[in-house]
Amino acid sequence: MKLRILHTNDLHSNFDNFSRMATLISTYKNENTITLDGGDFADFKSIELQGTKGIAAIELLEEVGYDALTIGNNEMFNGVETLEHMASHSSVPFISNNLVKKELSNLKGVVSSTIVVKNGLRILITGSSPDMGVFNEGLGIHVYPFKEMIANEIKHNEGHYDLCILLSHIGTVADEDVAKDIPEIDIILSAHDHQLYSEAKIAHGTIMNSAGNYGEYLGIVDIEISADKGVELIYSATLPTKQAEIDERIVFIMKENKAKAITALSRPLYDLKEPLWHDVLEENPLTNLIVDGLKDMLGCKIGLMNSGIANAGLFHNITNKKLIEVCPSPLNPTSFEVKGKDIKLALAQSLDAQVCLADGRGPGFRGKFVGRLHISGADILHDGKTIKRVMIGEREMEDDIWYTVASSDYLQRGSGYPSLAHNRNDRYRAEEIKDVIREYANQSDFVERAKVNRWKQLTTVNV
Repeated sequence: MKLRILHTNDLHSNFDNFSRMATLISTYKNENTITLDGGDFADFKSIELQGTKGIAAIELLEEVGYDALTIGNNEMFNGVETLEHMASHSSVPFISNNLVKKELSNLKGVVSSTIVVKNGLRILITGSSPDMGVFNEGLGIHVYPFKEMIANEIKHNEGHYDLCILLSHIGTVADEDVAKDIPEIDIILSAHDHQLYSEAKIAHGTIMNSAGNYGEYLGIVDIEISADKGVELIYSATLPTKQAEIDERIVFIMKENKAKAITALSRPLYDLKEPLWHDVLEENPLTNLIVDGLKDMLGCKIGLMNSGIANAGLFHNITNKKLIEVCPSPLNPTSFEVKGKDIKLALAQSLDAQVCLADGRGPGFRGKFVGRLHISGADILHDGKTIKRVMIGEREMEDDIWYTVASSDYLQRGSGYPSLAHNRNDRYRAEEIKDVIREYANQSDFVERAKVNRWKQLTTVNV
C-alpha cells in the first residue's frame, strides 16, 4: 500500500507564500494523500488573525484540506483563550500530546492524537509542542516532557493503528533523540528550528523530514507499506513554492477576513484626553506611559523600555487597529532582576544616537529602530555625553545592587542593550506591550505623569 504525505511547518502567517503553497498541494495530492502541518502556521503578527481570533487561519487549513496540525509556540502566543477558540472551531484536529492549562486541565478542542484512515490504512498522528520555559506560566500553560507523552500516546493506541507519524515542534536535534529512544515512530515531520532538508533522511530506522519555514517549501514523503518490508521510503523532496501560481481561493479568504478584522478592530475604545507623541531619539510621553504602566502592572522598583517599541504617537480615538499599527511587536511584559551597573551601562549607551538608530531586529520585534531607553521610578542626571547619576528617589543607584525591573522580553534578552541580558529571576505575562498602552492611556494620572521628563541634563559641572 502506498501513502503520500504532504507537509508544511513554520508558515508564520506568510499567506502570500501560502497562496502558492495551496496550488502545489492541489497539484501533488492524489487519492493516497494526507496533508499535515508541524505548527507555527498561525503567527499573530497578522491583522487577519488578530481581528478574527485566529479563525482566518482555520479557514485556510480547511479550504486546502489539511488532515491535522500540531500546536507550535506561535499558536500559544495570543493566549489560552485564543488557542482554545481556534481549536474548538476547527474541523482540522489541533494536536498536542504534552500541552495542558497551567492548572493541568485539558485545553478545549485540543486532542493528544488522531487516527486518520486512508484506503484502509490506520494512521496514528500525534504531535508535541515546545516547552517555553519561564514563558509557560505567563501564557497560562503547562508543558509535560515530550518523550514521556509520545510514549504514552503510542502505548494508549497500541493495536489500533498501522503507521505512526509524529508532528514535532521540538526541533530537529531533539527529534533525532526521539527517533533513537522511541522506535515505534515510523515518520517524524520536524518543525520549530526552521531546518530545510533537501530530501528526507532515515535516522535510527525512522523517516525524518523538515520543510524550512515561511511557506517557501512544501515537504513531500512517499512511502510504501508491506507485510514483508514494513515502511519503506520510496520518494521525498522539499519543493519550492515561489514559481507556483497563486491560488485565488486563498487570496479571496484572506481578503474577506482582512475586511472582517478591520471592522472588528476599528471599533472605538476611548478618546485620548491628552496626545501622546512619540520620537525614536527624544524622551516622549508615549514611551513614558508604557514604561510607567509596566512598572505598575508588574510591581517593580524600576521600569525600562526602548522607544523603538512604538512606530508613531497616539493623538485621538484609540482603537485596537490603531494600537496594532503603533505597537505591532508581540512582545510580553517581563520582569527581571539586574544590577545597577548594567542598567547604567545601558542608559549610557542610550545617549548615543547611533545606538538608538540601530536596526532593532530581534525575536518578536516588528519595529525598525532600537530607540532610546525610557525609565520609570528613577531620574537620570547626565551632561549629554555621560551619565552622572541615576537617582531612585533620594538615593543613588548602586552598581552591585540587584534591582527589579519591569520591561519586555526583548530587552530582557539584551536585544539593543546587551548589558541588560545579565539578569536573573525573569518572569513573563501573556499580555503584549500594546495591551499596556490600552490599559493605561485611559488613566488621566498616568497620562499626566508621562509628560514629566526623567532624563535631566545638567547645566553645571558640580554634580
